[in-house]
Amino acid sequence: MSRVGSLHALKKGIGKGKRPSVMIATHMDSIGMIVSKIVDGFLYITSVGGVDIRVLPGAEVTVHASSGDELPAVVAMPPVRYLPEKEKNGAVGIRYLLVDTGLLPRDVSKKVRVGDLVSYSNAPFELAGDIVSGHTIDNRASVAALTVCLEELQGKRHVWDVWAVATVQEETNFLGAYTSAFQLQPDIAIAVDGTFAKGPGASDWQTHPMGKGVGLCIGPNMHPFLHKKLRELADQLEIPWFLDVTPVHSGTDAYPMQVSMEGIPTALVEFPMRYMHTPVESVSIKDIQRTGRLLAEFIVSLEENFFDTIVWE
Repeated sequence: MSRVGSLHALKKGIGKGKRPSVMIATHMDSIGMIVSKIVDGFLYITSVGGVDIRVLPGAEVTVHASSGDELPAVVAMPPVRYLPEKEKNGAVGIRYLLVDTGLLPRDVSKKVRVGDLVSYSNAPFELAGDIVSGHTIDNRASVAALTVCLEELQGKRHVWDVWAVATVQEETNFLGAYTSAFQLQPDIAIAVDGTFAKGPGASDWQTHPMGKGVGLCIGPNMHPFLHKKLRELADQLEIPWFLDVTPVHSGTDAYPMQVSMEGIPTALVEFPMRYMHTPVESVSIKDIQRTGRLLAEFIVSLEENFFDTIVWE
């Protein structure tokens, strides 16, 4: 474990002497809420990360109380008649929402403090069509893909060392990716994360079909040589993939790894996900399996001198 809480696991390669290493980064943190005020036993909250406030009313949550209790609760909003005029239409601002634990005010004051965290608590479940839905699928699916990768590698020989990393605070400030990349000093790095899947009303050029393959992202945070090698390998393995283009900061762990130390050649591998940053994020199990397999085969393909072949084209 790193000093800030990220998890590191090393799978050694078979190369002799000082082996090159690749860091696979998946983030294990999630968006959530934090208690900002307590009034008459009701908790007011604000967001931690990119919470979609439109879906908060009616959400099942857990209050991680200072007392050590995990308090089941619901997010509710006052009747419309009691809201300011400008809040009566459309999404209600988070400052007007309440978290109700069901406890009496005196019991709430004994257990909960301002600054306590609140997280979604609805259970994940399977939809038809090999789709999993639930909260925090964004990072759970990334960790699952890395797990598939490590399982695939159990029966394969690879020269390079592999650092399997689950980072903290990707949703807020990328702290885990910055510090883990600095600590581990890998030769190359790959971030694994979700991208936007196509759904009702979504444009084809901004979203991608779910269950149809792996996303290979290109943009300022990704090294074109690594991107090219991943594309070629996916074609060779007949793993379906799509091109995801981001002309700016990718909003993933790819950026902090890329700019750590003197710079680390970095790639971004993605899986499409619907309803991002809501309690019902949805992802295809096939896409997670494909992502893990592609990562494993890329690691196996790394020859001892691979780093010396990296060029900017």
